[in-house]
Amino acid sequence: MKISAKSRYALHLMLALAMEGEGNNLSVKSVAESHGISEKYLEQIIPVLVRSGLVRSVRGAKGGYHLTKDPEDYTVGLILRTVEGSIAPVSCLDDEVNQCARCRECVTLDLWQQVDMAISNVVDHVTLADLVDKQRRIDARCAAHSGSKGNC
Repeated sequence: MKISAKSRYALHLMLALAMEGEGNNLSVKSVAESHGISEKYLEQIIPVLVRSGLVRSVRGAKGGYHLTKDPEDYTVGLILRTVEGSIAPVSCLDDEVNQCARCRECVTLDLWQQVDMAISNVVDHVTLADLVDKQRRIDARCAAHSGSKGNC
C-alpha cells in the first residue's frame, strides 16, 4: 500500500500553509518552488482543499491561500481523506457497512481491519501543528549545522 503523490503533495502544501502562519497568504508557485513539486500538480490539488473548506483563497496583490482553522484542528487523516476519499487498505472497508458478499467467510477481513485501524490510529492522531513543530526542530538543527557539508 502506498500513499499517492497527490496525498503527499497535499500534505506538503498544507504544512507549508501552516508554517506560514495565521494571516499570511502563500502562493502555489512559492510552495511548488520550495518543495520541488510541479506547480501544475498543486493547481489540481488546491481546488479540492478549497472546496472542502480546509483552505481559503484570497485574490489580489497579497493574495494566495491560507488555512481556515488552526493547524491543531487538521489531522493528517483529515487531509488524506479529503484528497483521496477512503484510505482503507482494501475496497471492502470503504463503506461503513461492509458490502462484500464474502465478508462473513473472508479469512483475511480481520487482518485488513487491523491494518486499517493501525493506519487510522497514526494519521488521525498527528496534526499539522505536530508536523510544524517537527519541521521547526529540523530547520533549527539544519541551521545549526549549516557550515557542514552534506544533508543535515
